[in-house]
Amino acid sequence: MAVLGVRLVTAPQRLLHGLQIRATPGAAVESTDQKKGWRMSLPPGAAGRYRWAQLDDYLHLRRRDFAWQPPFRLALRTRVSAANLPGTWGFGFWNDPFNLSLGLGGTARRLPALPNCAWFFHASPPNYLSLRDDLPADGFLAATFASPCIPSLLLAPALAAAPLLAWRVSSRWIRRQARRLVRQDAALVKCDPTGWHHYTLTCLPERVCFEVDDELCFETTFTPRGRLGLVIWIDNQYAAYPPDGGLRFGTLDAPQAAWLEVSDLEITPTA
Repeated sequence: MAVLGVRLVTAPQRLLHGLQIRATPGAAVESTDQKKGWRMSLPPGAAGRYRWAQLDDYLHLRRRDFAWQPPFRLALRTRVSAANLPGTWGFGFWNDPFNLSLGLGGTARRLPALPNCAWFFHASPPNYLSLRDDLPADGFLAATFASPCIPSLLLAPALAAAPLLAWRVSSRWIRRQARRLVRQDAALVKCDPTGWHHYTLTCLPERVCFEVDDELCFETTFTPRGRLGLVIWIDNQYAAYPPDGGLRFGTLDAPQAAWLEVSDLEITPTA
């Protein structure tokens, strides 16, 4: 997912739905015998080195040109190598909000933006990915973020406040203010992700519905705004912004290889 801004990637390859393969050295995305199937794999290794494999459809696009906007429905089957993989993995849609890209290597020029997303997202400890204290902040989540589509240039002055994140008193105040701009909702997904499951995400203008094996597991009226890109990934990073204001991020030790498999990927318009 490259929240930390790492851009060491293999040469992108264009696939179904305009998807492109991206991975750090040693990681891989390979086709499988499954229908419309891919396997994203990471090698084992110590903390301090970012390991990442991803399929997405937005590498060369400006945010205003991202492919997806409600109403649409994502359906796919996935499984992972272990239930508590160190780092994050998931699949869904977002606006790639934390990326700073100057257009090098054919990428689109992009400045950071407020987050908008709808996805199934697994985050291991010490991740803490919630601005609200009443929502789960790690584990296997169905989650959305809904923020105003403020132009990135208008947000640039806020970067001057970044040094205040180093002090917990001011960082807690910034976290409280962020809740006013960034609405979010989330729920834990109760299934064993190491077995094959059929996941669907239906994103409508007024609500988002998450299903596992054709049963509704979460529904929210917090719908992402603006145009979104499809992302499917696995990595070894963490980010934490807990209630105490102690902002932390980095990479995690992974004593064993890890993988995420995907099959039967379909995205369709819906009424």
